[in-house]
Amino acid sequence: MKYRLAAFADEAGSALSEQIRAMKTNGVGLLEIRNVDGENIADITAAKAREIKRRLDGEGLAVWSLGSPFGKIGIGDSFEPHLESFKRSLETAHILGAEHIRLFSFYGTESIGPVLERLGRFVDAAEGSGIVLCHENEKGIYGDTAARCLEIHKALPQLRAVFDPANFIQCGQDTEQAWELIGPYVEYMHIKDARSDGSVVPAGRGEGRLPWLLSRYKGEVLTVEPHLSVFEGLAQLEQDKKSRVGEYTYPDGQTAFSAAVDALKAIICGG
Repeated sequence: MKYRLAAFADEAGSALSEQIRAMKTNGVGLLEIRNVDGENIADITAAKAREIKRRLDGEGLAVWSLGSPFGKIGIGDSFEPHLESFKRSLETAHILGAEHIRLFSFYGTESIGPVLERLGRFVDAAEGSGIVLCHENEKGIYGDTAARCLEIHKALPQLRAVFDPANFIQCGQDTEQAWELIGPYVEYMHIKDARSDGSVVPAGRGEGRLPWLLSRYKGEVLTVEPHLSVFEGLAQLEQDKKSRVGEYTYPDGQTAFSAAVDALKAIICGG
């Protein structure tokens, strides 16, 4: 395959052992680590990070990115504790061998000024760390549409983009138009597809135009984010109700995870 696959394996199971099993079963070598053994990645200790690294190394697996919650707070919420947690996560990333941290651009504002001030402080804190910060176009945050994402990236060119097709669709944003605007800033992609009613479907079954996007994508890593069945933590991830489980539902997280990976592989192989 021309791509290396990463995944939010917490959708397959909350325990690290379950995540490892799903990754190895489906030929996914990289983890975008978000929740593990009941803890968010922003909250784990250095000792826990070393344990995770040891276990992944033993299985021939690695961490690609911290799927962090940074920037997923209200613009009026206290920022200093959030920033201190971010700084600790830079060390977590180093311990895990991750070179990327995914983050967001805050809820509850239509003004870019406060967003840039806070994102700029993340960028300043990460300067010299070797960690690439990547902004995801999450629905409901300031940077939910491509035009707003472009504003952010032009102002903070050090901040790269995570391109999530399903999130754009759920905001009424055409994914081809989105790519034309922010494609030059894309560091990597989240593989998640959706229909205009907000329902998440396997890659290639929605309106995300995944084959077209992949034909333009010049990176080497794709992160699978299934969202195909209810999994532990989904309620906390979705602050609004635009994303809902659609016709593609599965009996458990492992099955849904495998279906999501298989759908992406089919696109890559021209199926």
